[in-house]
Amino acid sequence: MWWIYVVAAAGGLLVGTVATIIIKNRMAQKDLNSKEAQAKKLLENAMMAAETKRKEYMLEAKEEILASRKELEAEVKERRSELTRQETRLNNKEENLDKKIDALEKKEEALQKKTKEIDETKEKVQQVHEAQLKLLEKISGYSMQEARALLIKNLEDDVKHEQAQKLIELEAEFKEEADKKAKNIISLAIARCAAEHVSEATISVVALPNDEMKGRIIGREGRNVRAIENLTGVELIIDDTPEAITISGFDPVRREVARIAIEKLISDGRIHPTRIEETVEKAKREVEATIKQAGERATFETGVHGINIELIKLLGRLKYRTSYGQNVLTHSIEVSALAGVMAAELGVDVTLAKRAGLLHDIGKALTAEIEGSHVQIGVDVAKKYKESKEVIHAIEAHHGDVEAQSIIAVIVQAADAISAARPGARRENLENYIKRLEKLEEIAKSFDGVEKTFAIQAGREIRIMVKPEQIGDDTMALVARDIVKKIESELEYPGQIKVNLIRESRVVDYAK
Repeated sequence: MWWIYVVAAAGGLLVGTVATIIIKNRMAQKDLNSKEAQAKKLLENAMMAAETKRKEYMLEAKEEILASRKELEAEVKERRSELTRQETRLNNKEENLDKKIDALEKKEEALQKKTKEIDETKEKVQQVHEAQLKLLEKISGYSMQEARALLIKNLEDDVKHEQAQKLIELEAEFKEEADKKAKNIISLAIARCAAEHVSEATISVVALPNDEMKGRIIGREGRNVRAIENLTGVELIIDDTPEAITISGFDPVRREVARIAIEKLISDGRIHPTRIEETVEKAKREVEATIKQAGERATFETGVHGINIELIKLLGRLKYRTSYGQNVLTHSIEVSALAGVMAAELGVDVTLAKRAGLLHDIGKALTAEIEGSHVQIGVDVAKKYKESKEVIHAIEAHHGDVEAQSIIAVIVQAADAISAARPGARRENLENYIKRLEKLEEIAKSFDGVEKTFAIQAGREIRIMVKPEQIGDDTMALVARDIVKKIESELEYPGQIKVNLIRESRVVDYAK
């Protein structure tokens, strides 16, 4: 019977389970219905809030539109009023313009009337003028063109004559006064200057004790010559000249080093590449010491102190530099002394004048190493070693490359010309000398009315014979000045050239 109890218990348990499930389902359905109702309510609330917000935004937008419309209407109103004012002003201007146009038209009519009257008057005057010209031509026997040409020619002759007379008077007056002062200053300067005038040309020939020494200097397969040339930078010319060797090179200092080295080798007797190298080094040191001593001696003689040591060395190099046979260092010392004396006479800074005179040719020490004129090289060197502006300008202007702007520059120009142009100071080769004289005569012959030319006084004076029928006494001064200007622009020459014009008229007749 136990199984009956089991079945009954199982049935009761099943019924309880089913009842529990049904109850849970009903409760879940109620909960679902409650949540649906809540969701629906939330949705309705959200829609109401959204509608409220929409209405608020619409109101705000309408208010903004209304405000913008008011602003726009105010702006339109203001612009309309401005346009009205402008239109009024334009109307007023148009009225004024019409009035002015009317006034101008009236003035134009009056002007046309006056112009017509003037034209008629001009025509009458022209007729009278032509009648008078015809009458004058008939009386004088000249046409209008001939009379005009004659009048212009007479006027030109009168002007040229007066110009020449005035030029002669002024030149005579200026020359008289300038000659007095210049002769006084220059004579004092020359009298107080005691510089040496010996021309020290760079030695380029070395004497040999005998011709056998040439072979020893050449060496085996020319090794000794090559060693000397490579170490000194010069060229040795060993030819048939008896007992002599020629040294060729553009740098005078290198030539001097080579000369000293070769003389030492000859006296020593040991000539081979190693000994040559040692001797050349000794010669270089000896020349450098000599250069420095020469520069210091120049500053001591002239009394110029405070010069940079490199400038002193460059001054010493000028001992081996010549110009037209004139030693440049001696020339610089002489220019310094002359400039100092002239500065003292003129009441100018003597020390500055001496300094500028001593350094005026400093660029010639580097012409073999740097391209360019010695004037520009000297200016660059003076600037590099912080020389004063007055000294730099004197260097730049001493050959007239630029116009002298200070009394110191003019003094250095004069001192340089005195030192270079005195008799025996310089020499030039025969070929250049002849070319210069021929060029001088050719320049003078290029002028109309010149018959003959003669260069005299070693090219420092030219005498010009003119044709008396073409060049008159009153125009000779003008012709002389034109010739001087052409010589200055086309010819290079030391010192100055005197231009002497000679005009001679001869009348020959015979009494029978």
